[in-house]
Amino acid sequence: MDPLRASDGVIHRLRALHPPLIDLTTGRVERLLNSLGRPHERMGPVIHVAGTNGKGSTCAFMRAVAEAAGLKVHVLTSPHLVRFAERIRIAGRLITDDELARQIDVVVAANLGQDISFFEIAAVLAFNAFAQNPADLCIIEVGLGGRFDATNVFAAPAVSVITPVDFDHLEFLGPELSKIAWEKAGIIKAARPVVVARQPDEALSVIEREAENLRAPFSLMGREMDGWEQGERLVVQWPDRLLDLPAPRLPGAHQFANAALALAALSIFDDPRIDESAMATGIATAVWPGRFQRLTQGPLAALAAGTDLWLDGAHNPHAARALAQACRRLSQSDGRPVALVVAMLGRKDARAFFAALEPLAPRVFTTDFNSPAATPAGALADAARSAGIAAEVAPNAEAGVRAALAMSGPPPHIVICGSLHFVGEVLAMSPDTWPD
Repeated sequence: MDPLRASDGVIHRLRALHPPLIDLTTGRVERLLNSLGRPHERMGPVIHVAGTNGKGSTCAFMRAVAEAAGLKVHVLTSPHLVRFAERIRIAGRLITDDELARQIDVVVAANLGQDISFFEIAAVLAFNAFAQNPADLCIIEVGLGGRFDATNVFAAPAVSVITPVDFDHLEFLGPELSKIAWEKAGIIKAARPVVVARQPDEALSVIEREAENLRAPFSLMGREMDGWEQGERLVVQWPDRLLDLPAPRLPGAHQFANAALALAALSIFDDPRIDESAMATGIATAVWPGRFQRLTQGPLAALAAGTDLWLDGAHNPHAARALAQACRRLSQSDGRPVALVVAMLGRKDARAFFAALEPLAPRVFTTDFNSPAATPAGALADAARSAGIAAEVAPNAEAGVRAALAMSGPPPHIVICGSLHFVGEVLAMSPDTWPD
């Protein structure tokens, strides 16, 4: 299944090179990297990030802090929301069209027409570009799982990071939480430090056992390090110090945990330039589009000018719980209700997603988006109703927003959420909302 935006010319070119189904293995990536002279070994220090939720936000916090400290930082993340170039950031800027075209020529020639997946060739392309532009730090986000992910080619990362592990991508990683955790723990490397977010006990035991078997120094949030919200500030604690920092710019209580995890990883990375001032600046300025993002531009924002409009890529039960908490704060601040405009991929557990949101008692308007893998809006509405939430079907995102605005009573807080592909379609409506 390939849910990526077909409107991007880069995708048209890369899609023609590979079989459409995901094949979790590092063999094809290793082959292509060998053909290119193993560029991943010339990239500079790597922080490798796996997990179910919070990977992108944690990477965004690390990048913002490191750049505030004056470090030259490369970043690989996925998926993109509007343009393929969002995945590859070289020294603070998205890869240019010219550099992207040049790198595609190089890696396609080196591949010699052999099978390779879209994500695999994208990762190799990024690593080759990074190797040609020396950096102080490379932040690499896992695409899917960890152990057999295309990014898992670093024998000695500076730090491995595992964000919260929960149920998602069950068709590839599950069905048990312990199996998902085993996949994520595959990024842990012998004698290399790993920092781990708070985890369910079933996941934590698997991750700790992997680290112990590999003699990898292990730091767990809430034990060796910690961070929490206090008086609208972020307090971070290490064994030898306590820092009082600004609140994250990214909204939601879960972002305090992501920011603290990012700072824990950077403290182990241990670059002397990353001081308290850089931490404060980075945490207060980090952005990550499509993660409870206030939408103030574009046609849907203009349509909802009388209220606030938000955009969030929550699409699994763990993310839905974080979304519910963020929405609850909005509603408690002024007593106004919350309305959700939701579209999701068919392979997601929609009922569990809505069950996590049921205590919020939102009004839900389901729709679909431009993907053959999208859940039909009617089936999504049925899933919401089965979880005890009133739901109506809307033909598209704009109709969903209009229906939310037509609700009786005070104007609701409107949140467009679900698949990141759906979020990307909303952002793509206007160049003013394209991530940059």
